[in-house]
Amino acid sequence: MPGQLKEVRSRITSVNSTQQITKAMKMVSAAKLRRAQDRITQMRPYSQKLSEMLGHIVTGEANIEIKLATERPVNKVLVVLMTSDRGLCGGFNANLIKATRQLINTQYANHAKNGTLEVMCIGKKGADTLKRVYNVNDKHMGLFTGLSFASAAQVAEEIMNAFEHGTYDKVDIVYAQFKNAATQIFQVEPFLPVAKTTASKDTHNENNEFIYQPSKAALIDELVPRILKTQFFKCLADTNASEHGARMTAMDKATDNANDLLKQLRITYNRARQAAITTELTEIVSGAAALQG
Repeated sequence: MPGQLKEVRSRITSVNSTQQITKAMKMVSAAKLRRAQDRITQMRPYSQKLSEMLGHIVTGEANIEIKLATERPVNKVLVVLMTSDRGLCGGFNANLIKATRQLINTQYANHAKNGTLEVMCIGKKGADTLKRVYNVNDKHMGLFTGLSFASAAQVAEEIMNAFEHGTYDKVDIVYAQFKNAATQIFQVEPFLPVAKTTASKDTHNENNEFIYQPSKAALIDELVPRILKTQFFKCLADTNASEHGARMTAMDKATDNANDLLKQLRITYNRARQAAITTELTEIVSGAAALQG
C-alpha cells in the first residue's frame, strides 16, 4: 500500500508539471496568434484584390507575352508544402502532409514514379516526414524563423526564375488558410503558371484606351512578379497564423485533460490513503486484542 501511495503521488507531481507547461505554451501561442492574426486579416483583402487583378491582366493582355503565365506540357512539377517547425499543434502538420499526398496521388502520381516531382518543404515537420518518400528540397526549411516579406519574396523569386527557365512546368502550394483559432482550411493553390480568369463585359471593356508610362509590357513585367510575391507571402502568413491557432487549441485541450486526470488521481490517492489508514487501525486493534487475550 505505501508503494501505491508513492506511485500515485509521483504521477500527480508529473501531471501537475505537465499542466504548467501546457498553460505556458498556450499563453505564448495566444500572444503570437494575436500578431499573426492581425497581419493576415489586414493583408487578405489586399491579396485577394491583387489576385483578381493578376487574373484580369493575364486574360486581357493576349498580345503581350507573359512568361509566368505560359502554359506548356507538364514535364516537371514542384509542390511547395508549408508546415510548422515544431509539433504539439494537434493534427495541423498531419493534415497538411495528408493533403500533399492526396494531391500527388491524384494528379502527379506518374511524376512521382518518374522522379520528375520535387517537394519544397518550408517547415521542418514536412521535410522530416516526406524526405523518405519523395525528392525533397529543404533549402528553405527554416523560412518561418523570422518570417518577413523580404525573405518570402526571395524564395518566390527563386521559384519564378526556375519556372521561366523551364526547370518546372507547374507549381502548386499546399498551405493552411486561417479561419479562426480552432479552424484551419487546408488548401491546394496553383501558383504557376498564372491562371486566367473570365472577365465580364462590365469590368473589361476593350474599347478603353490608356496611356502607359513606361510601356505596357514593361509595366506588366514589373507588376506580375510583385503580385506573385505578395500571394506567396500571404500563404506563409496564413500558415503561420494557423499554426499558432492550432497549437493554442491543442495546449488548451491538453491543460483541460491534465486537470481531469489530476482529479482522478487525487481521488485514487485519497482512497488508497484511507485504505492504508484503515489497515493500520485494524492491525493495531487486532494486536491489542491479542495481547489482552
